[in-house]
Amino acid sequence: MFAIIAATTFIGVAASANKKKRAKVYDQLYEFNEQMLINFKFSRQSIAKIAKNYPYVLSLINGESVLSGDDGKFLSDYIVNLGLSDVASQIDYLTERKSTIKNYKEISAQESKKYSQLYVKIFFMVGVLIAVLLA
Repeated sequence: MFAIIAATTFIGVAASANKKKRAKVYDQLYEFNEQMLINFKFSRQSIAKIAKNYPYVLSLINGESVLSGDDGKFLSDYIVNLGLSDVASQIDYLTERKSTIKNYKEISAQESKKYSQLYVKIFFMVGVLIAVLLA
């Protein structure tokens, strides 16, 4: 009985992992964007050097798909436009993207908090229901 409850709860944790990952990706992207703005204004380090502190951003730069759907398209469009123009244009681009990324970051954090707990609770209750029906 406990194995059934544990298995279904684990399924709930696995289902919520995508929401948590999305929140982490946008959190790292926001911080990376901030570092890029500071970099372009003051230090001029390479993009790869800045990205090494942000694993998801580094994966995006290396051409890996981190998220799918509209999120994946937004992220790939963001990465493709990095380093394509002069510093002033890059600062304008990053400043313009900052509000959009912040919005995605806040929404994904709210969804992660909301749905992560919800998925675990639902699958736990499903496990309890199955255990009761089998008893």
